[in-house]
Parts: sequence; C-alpha cells; structure tokens
Amino acid sequence: MIARGFRTAAFMLAGFPISLVAFVLIVTLFSVGVSTLIVWLGLVVLLVLTKVVSAFAAANRNLIRGTLKVDIPTPRIELDQTGSFWRRYLNRMIDAQMWRNIAYLVLSFPLFVFEFPLAIVGIVILPVGLFVLPVIAALHVMLAESLLGPNTTERLTEKAERLQASRARGVDAAEAERRRIERDLHDGAQQRLVAVAMGLGRAKSKMDSDPDAVRALIDEAHADAKLAVSELRDLARGIYPAVLGDRGLDAALSSLAAKCPVPVEVHVAIEPRPPAAVESTAYFIVGECLTNVAKHSGATEAKVNAWREERPSGDLVIVEITDDGHGGASMRPGGGLSGLADRAATIDGVMTVVSPVGGPTVIRADLPCVW
Repeated sequence: MIARGFRTAAFMLAGFPISLVAFVLIVTLFSVGVSTLIVWLGLVVLLVLTKVVSAFAAANRNLIRGTLKVDIPTPRIELDQTGSFWRRYLNRMIDAQMWRNIAYLVLSFPLFVFEFPLAIVGIVILPVGLFVLPVIAALHVMLAESLLGPNTTERLTEKAERLQASRARGVDAAEAERRRIERDLHDGAQQRLVAVAMGLGRAKSKMDSDPDAVRALIDEAHADAKLAVSELRDLARGIYPAVLGDRGLDAALSSLAAKCPVPVEVHVAIEPRPPAAVESTAYFIVGECLTNVAKHSGATEAKVNAWREERPSGDLVIVEITDDGHGGASMRPGGGLSGLADRAATIDGVMTVVSPVGGPTVIRADLPCVW
C-alpha cells in the first residue's frame, strides 16, 4: 500500500510539468496555426501541432505505465498512403484520435494542477498519500483510458484478432498435447500391457507342464502390470495433477519445487482461487520452466512468485519464474517456451521472457481470470 501511494505521488508530481508544457504548446500552436491559415503558414504550424500532440500523448501513456503500472495501448491512426504529402497530414489532423489526444492533454492540465499540491500534501500527511491519492489517480486513469486509448471499435477489433490468433495457437497446442499422450500411451503403458498379456499367455501354455516357470512368468507379468499402472498414473497426473485440484496452486507449485534438483523458493498469494484453466496453465508453465532450469540454465537457485492482481479489465494471475543461470533463453518457433506461450494464449494470457546472456532469466505469464 505504501509503495502504491508513493507511485501515485510520483505520477502526479511528474505529470504536472509535462502537462504544463503540453498545454502551453497546444494552445500556442493551435492559435498561431488557425490565425495564419490564410497565408498557408498555419498549415505547417498545425502539422507541427499533430507531431507535438502525438509525442505528449505517448509520454502520458508511458508515465501512466511506468508509475501506475497501467498499460494503455496506443491507438492506431490510419493514414492514406496513396495521397499527396499534404493530403496524408490533413487526414492526420482530422482523425478522431488526434482530437481525443488533444482533449486529454487540455483537460488533464487543470487536473494535474490540482493533483500536484495534493501529492505534496500526501507526502507530508501519510493517510492522504495512502488513501486519497490512489482514488484520484484511478479517476485520472479512467479519463486517460477513454481518451488516449483505442476506442470501442478498435478494442473489439483487436480483441477479435487476438482471440483468433490465440484460438489457432490453442488448437496447435491441443494437437501437440494429443500426440504426446498417444506417444506416451503407445511407448509406455501399452507396451507394458502387451508384455503382461504375452507373459500370461506363456504361463497358461505351461500351466500343467512346468509349474515353476509359470510362477516366474506370473511374477514377471505382475511386475509389468504394476509398472503400467504407475505409468498411467503419471500420465494422468501430467494431464491434471490431483494435488492441484485438491489443494490449489500453492501446494501444487510447492510440490514442483520440491522435486526440482535446483533449490527453489516459492511465494504464492492467490485468493480467491482462480478458475481451473488458469491454475492448470500456471502449473504447467512453472513445471516446464523448472525443468528447463534444472537441465539447461546452470542455475544455483530459482524463485517462483505467483500472485493475483486486480485490474479494471478483470483480475490477473501473474506467475514469475526467476533463476540465476547463464541466461540466453528465448521463445523460438517450435521450442518449449513457445509451446508454453501457446498454452497461455488459449486463455488469452501473455508470456514474456527476459534472459540476457549472463542471466538472470525472468519468465512471466499474465493469465486473465476472465476471458
């Protein structure tokens, strides 16, 4: 809570000078541009204004992302590339998003003026900083999202494109998982059961002539049957582990960490429990990442953090796996990390990998609880 209060104060203090400069430039350039349109100089000034507006809109999105941890996507301004230079920039000037950016930069100036002295008070009087500033900042973010972010049509279009892509990746991931299960059944439990059947058949043929051999064959068939049961149990656990369904993600991730040969520190704070699809996705991402840590990273320790985060668009379950290995991991087409990203995409989740050469490696999955 204290960290959130300081981030909010930093947003308000840093936003005031940015907003002041933006307001002065917009008012000045707009006034000069409109008043000199009759001599064509105004058109050049207004074109400069579009660049200034776009730059300050991006600066405000970056400020909100960096301090308040809210990502506002950059809306697309469509330009007709077939027309002349002046036609393209005229289209930019009359684009609805350009005027929405201007509206935010103008309206946010008095808001930042109010927030600036309030932030100073919040730094001195702690209750104001902890309880009042975040509420004001949340209202400010709502204004920014409505004006600086994509409009409803763009958001729906982007969501449809993202869901279409994630559906295709999900189908591929499901097909790969089906092939893996078929392979494991064919190479494992099926072969064991065939051996059991053959052993019992040989025992049946020797029932009367060689009782001692029958006993040995039955013992061998019994051992194969137990191995087949064990392999089927492991296969079923790979599809959906019992500990995950019975005790939740905390116990399941702790179980994975206990099996990893590299020491793993686990911190889980996810209440209430997310949907089963989110839990299973998080579980398999952590499991695969810890396997990679043990096999390829050269790490001496690893950490797994999982928490639930509230967002205006819906809660997220965030999972981070960090190791101190030699780094260099990346999501290559057909690779294991790409497969995990595909699994996350089936529930509209996003996975990122930061792994510079020399380490450390940080793998993060943002998994929405509603999709």
